[in-house]
Amino acid sequence: MKTLFNYLFLSFLTISVTKAQTISGNLFQLTNQEIRLEGFNGLNTYSISKTVTNEKGEFELSYTTKDGGVGYLMSVDKKPLFVILNGEDIQLKGEALSFPESISITKGEQNKNFEQYAVAQPKRERALSAWGYLQKMYAGDSLFSIHSEPLKAIEEEQQRIKTEEKSFLNQLPKESYVRWFLPTRKLVSSVSTVAQYRPEEIPETLAAFRQLDYTDKRLYKSGLFKDAIESHFWLIENSGKSLDSVFVEMKRSIDVMLEDLIKDEKILNEVTDFLFDLLERHSLFSASEYLALKVLNEVSCTLDSDLAKQLESYRAMKKGNTAPDIKFTEASYLNGAVQSQFSGIGDFTTPYTLVVFGASNCPKCMEELPKIGAEYANWRNAGVEVLYVSLDTDKNEFKQKVKDYPFITYCDFGKWKGKVVQDYYVFGTPTYFLLDKNREIILRPNSVNQIDSWVKWFLKKEDH
Repeated sequence: MKTLFNYLFLSFLTISVTKAQTISGNLFQLTNQEIRLEGFNGLNTYSISKTVTNEKGEFELSYTTKDGGVGYLMSVDKKPLFVILNGEDIQLKGEALSFPESISITKGEQNKNFEQYAVAQPKRERALSAWGYLQKMYAGDSLFSIHSEPLKAIEEEQQRIKTEEKSFLNQLPKESYVRWFLPTRKLVSSVSTVAQYRPEEIPETLAAFRQLDYTDKRLYKSGLFKDAIESHFWLIENSGKSLDSVFVEMKRSIDVMLEDLIKDEKILNEVTDFLFDLLERHSLFSASEYLALKVLNEVSCTLDSDLAKQLESYRAMKKGNTAPDIKFTEASYLNGAVQSQFSGIGDFTTPYTLVVFGASNCPKCMEELPKIGAEYANWRNAGVEVLYVSLDTDKNEFKQKVKDYPFITYCDFGKWKGKVVQDYYVFGTPTYFLLDKNREIILRPNSVNQIDSWVKWFLKKEDH
């Protein structure tokens, strides 16, 4: 009897948890067309349900509590309409998803609130930007600063607009998803405006980003997960501060984010992988190195193997470490001719060596290598030798590509499994390492221009 009761209870619980809600409507210009409901899981999207509208444009889709968060409707026109998926049936009507201004929510309180805010808030933001411009004019220009009453009126109107927004949010039920989502969405979308027009708000905005918990399922299912990371670090990068100050702020943000992320291995891996790649693409190597070492040294969670290897490269190949020796197991070339005077990097006599990793099928490499060739004579005279290590697999293609390069070129044709590539933890091309005569890594440049600047500034300074 007890077993039967438990079975019935669990069945009831399962039904309750997975109860489906509907999204229905009439898009009268979207007839006999597929319409899909998509959801968000962190950085990824997934399909929730799909159907085909009838000859009148009517449709019905369903979702369950496991989809709770934000979703979007998509049809053949590929214009998404975002909806709040938080346990309520939703009805809408309009022309088509490609005409969002024609669509209105007829059922679903949270979605009505979302729609109302989405219409009103851009107007409030534009008004605040306009009043902010006038405020600075009346406060800082001698022609206007003598008129205190207009300035007071401007400040009062700014406060009224801000109060209006807060009042709208505060009247929403505390447990409603939309009450959390709307300020978060505003935070993410505001960064360009704050950076350009309201820089005095940058500290407050960064503080708000640092309050976000990336293990919070509300954020994970919101469609803002990726944008929040990008916007957070974009704002720091574009805050108008010195590069050293930018890195200080980025390191602080990384520390705060990891405090929460260590609670969830899956999301830790997801965020770390994305953020590391983001910082690398923006050439913010000091921050990406800090992230790599922080995760490897201080986080006890298990990392995905590929991510762990990539992060490990910064522990093994950071500035100040000794780079691995490079022995030539295949022929090396100079101006396309086989040369025999070097058996490896240990035979180089210059004070510095720039090791460049690239490949013939890498467009950026093919763009950078001629620049190196153009600067090579100057670099060589300043004491910098260049070794180009190719990840090619075709000997003829490699020899053809490097025949005009005045610097030493080498390839073991192992591609990503080549010994030198693996020893140097190379995960992308082009990759640069600047070594001194003891193979100490003194710089990890991100471009030919950075190398050239170092040669012209540092070596020139050293000579004097």
